[in-house]
Amino acid sequence: MEFDKDKVDDMTLALLYLVICHRNQGFGGRAWKSFDWDTLNRLHEKGLLMDPKSKAKSVGMTEEGFKQAEALFLKHFGKKKKD
Repeated sequence: MEFDKDKVDDMTLALLYLVICHRNQGFGGRAWKSFDWDTLNRLHEKGLLMDPKSKAKSVGMTEEGFKQAEALFLKHFGKKKKD
């Protein structure tokens, strides 16, 4: 099956925001890395994650990655405020 890898990357990045286990202001954060390895590698190649190839159970997010993850999470999963 063919699929849009950029859309998968965006949704994975948004869900990484959901599983952030540590935030380091100005340096990104760390998120549990229980996602598809190919997707994590693409996000690393895009400069949004640190290299996911390690024995650690979490992956580092760059500051840009954290900001994009937050924006994507709120866009796709945030609830709109009721007036």
